[in-house]
Amino acid sequence: MKHVLLGVTGSIAAYKAAEIANILTKQGCEVDVILTKSAQEFITPLTFQTLTKRKVYTKMFDEILVNEVEHISLAKRADVCVVAPATANLIGKLASGIADDMLTTVLTAVRGTPVILCPAMNTAMYENEIVQENIRRLKKHGTLFIEPKEGLLACGDLGRGALAEVETITETVLRYLKEKED
Repeated sequence: MKHVLLGVTGSIAAYKAAEIANILTKQGCEVDVILTKSAQEFITPLTFQTLTKRKVYTKMFDEILVNEVEHISLAKRADVCVVAPATANLIGKLASGIADDMLTTVLTAVRGTPVILCPAMNTAMYENEIVQENIRRLKKHGTLFIEPKEGLLACGDLGRGALAEVETITETVLRYLKEKED
């Protein structure tokens, strides 16, 4: 069975991550979800637990129930990692090597597994030169990106920054899983 690590960060687009988790689960994937503290302001762990039938990770220092270091075992188990939505905050942390929560710690521990970031933010934030520099830096080190689409954003602005289509994200993840299988 293929393991997908799905990271969800604090964006209004977080609700779309539930659909991503649902589709991947129905395609036979085991989906481990990590919600940042900010993501939990938009969507609850129970939503993902119900859809994936798996534990949802929210804290770095949950009670250890088995003899394993969770952030390392999650990193090793993943066949592909996807963060949807990926905020400017997460992108900046990863580009700077900051691992201060469960999601950034797991992603920092990933080796040899595709990491796909799906940015979602206001156009001004996405086009900010520092954010773009962080994206270039991550790409240089092998991180993959599914570019945001252009459209009407939650704030009412029109521009690039909306999360890519759920179908685009799930098809990309499934393609990487198939390539790994072949």
